Amino acid sequence: MSATIATPTPLQLQIRVAPDAPRTRWRATTCRARPASLPDAQVVTGRKGVSEYVEAAQQLTRWPDGGPPRWFSPLECGGAGGRISGAPTLLYLPGIDGVGLGLIRHHEALAKIFVLWCLHIPVKDRTSFEGLVEYVERTVKLESSRAPDRPVYLVGESIGACIALAVAARNRDTDLVLILVNPGTSFHKSKLQSLSAFLDLIPEPFHLNSPEFLNFLTENFMQMLLTFIGRGTYLEEGGQALSEEGGFDIVTTIKGAGYYRRSSQTDFIADYLPPTPSELKKILDSFGYHFSSLTSLATYVFLRLLLVTINFWNFRILNFANLVMLSTLPDGKIVRGLAGLPEEGPVVLVGYHMLMALELVPLVAGVLSSTGINLRGLGHPFLFNKYSEQLLPESSLFDVCRILGAVPVTTFNFYKLLSEKHFVLLYPGGAREVLHRKGEEYKLFWPEQPEFVRMASRFGAKIIPFGVVGEDDICDVLLDYNDLLKLPFYDIMDKKLNKDSVKLRADCTGEIQNQPIHPMVVLPKVPGRFYFIFGKPIETRGREMELTEKENAQHMYLHVKSEVENCIKYLKEKREEDPYRSILPRLLYQAVHGHNAEIPTFEL
Repeated sequence: MSATIATPTPLQLQIRVAPDAPRTRWRATTCRARPASLPDAQVVTGRKGVSEYVEAAQQLTRWPDGGPPRWFSPLECGGAGGRISGAPTLLYLPGIDGVGLGLIRHHEALAKIFVLWCLHIPVKDRTSFEGLVEYVERTVKLESSRAPDRPVYLVGESIGACIALAVAARNRDTDLVLILVNPGTSFHKSKLQSLSAFLDLIPEPFHLNSPEFLNFLTENFMQMLLTFIGRGTYLEEGGQALSEEGGFDIVTTIKGAGYYRRSSQTDFIADYLPPTPSELKKILDSFGYHFSSLTSLATYVFLRLLLVTINFWNFRILNFANLVMLSTLPDGKIVRGLAGLPEEGPVVLVGYHMLMALELVPLVAGVLSSTGINLRGLGHPFLFNKYSEQLLPESSLFDVCRILGAVPVTTFNFYKLLSEKHFVLLYPGGAREVLHRKGEEYKLFWPEQPEFVRMASRFGAKIIPFGVVGEDDICDVLLDYNDLLKLPFYDIMDKKLNKDSVKLRADCTGEIQNQPIHPMVVLPKVPGRFYFIFGKPIETRGREMELTEKENAQHMYLHVKSEVENCIKYLKEKREEDPYRSILPRLLYQAVHGHNAEIPTFEL
């Protein structure tokens, strides 16, 4: 059965009941005065905002409905590019307003990766808290039994978050993922606590379910500020109505936290969701901020003063027009751009890790924007350790790495990426290169064993050595690991940072074996220019049997290492010929030719 509610507003609300469902399910959609002849499946709505939320919420709260609570699913979720296979169920639990439209800005994005249902509690419904918990609990059990190999996501706001916590506490054996937005667990400390006895006396025109009145009480006044631009995925500046704020994206937050999965265990390859254009733009715009987050550990206040320069000269200046990206064709010719990269995988890109991994964001984002190729980096386990993340004053770089496709460096992940023909980004030097000491710029710290050659040859993957220079144009190292060890009480932090850390080079000797994670104190400089070059592709296809021999594999390994060193040497020499290496000539060039104009460089 279906029904259409006619209202005097230009907004139409359709509600469809699914009669074959084991529970009451409502489907609702909103659109601007669409023709009645347009099929529901063809309704495509854009990114909604505050005005759409208020208008739709007013309709739902004014409808004379005494209950009971019910689930509805936005009809536009059935289209808009389709849903990925095996998507888990997401149940949205609203706050004290009970409308269920709190995720209206996110419906389209959520519906591509979840089976989305929202709880609506009618205005005149008086179901108790315990009753709501039981109702949600029944739904969770139904969804869990329907797809026992998938998690059920509970997104709860305010009181809805309390319901989610209660359901989780009563169903500890159920695979649940909780996303709690401003949970109302401290209501007894809020200003509303003193008013709770008078809520039933509020006249109907100013009912508590009215969005305007609710926001007046919580001192939000529907001010949806863009507080997250340049802030990665962090939420410290968010308001009371976080999910409705313009700069917040719940899908990005879930991806950045590494919490999206479609089975009982996280699969970093199968569950990965590539960054959207808007996510990529936000990452690039906040490049300077992510750099400051990376260097702020244990030197937070001091570096905040120093890194004002970096935040000022952020990626708006270190943009693609400033990057020099070169590649090498199969015949050995060096060209500007990425024409030398293969069009299909599997490919292993092997290179040098710049100080504090400064090259990662422009490298991965630059390749993705220019070619559509998503580089899947093999990252240090530190980036996926929740305990490590809590030690950082700001850890937005963790989110960025996960959004850009990094996976923990394991043999299994490397094998699976190659088997599925991905482009794999590999740094044999690992943390030792990222956190190198003074005077060790552009020095490779590779293990002796040919770790990746045999695996690459097993799948016939092309190996592309690459080099990058530019770190000495960004900052100088003031205190390295050797200096920190001399500081009083630093050993306490050192133990915390490396507690339970995975030893990636346990079978190596010397400095390669010792790869502790540690902070660095750096002095920012007026930023120079990043230079990248991808060397000539090295074929392994057809050489599988040859490269199973240890000596042959070792020979290729040393050849790849030598090519990476040659790439770095080439860039260090050629950048001396670049008339736009310094910031002032680049700014003048952009002032004349436009901000996005491609800036020339040295002659090839």
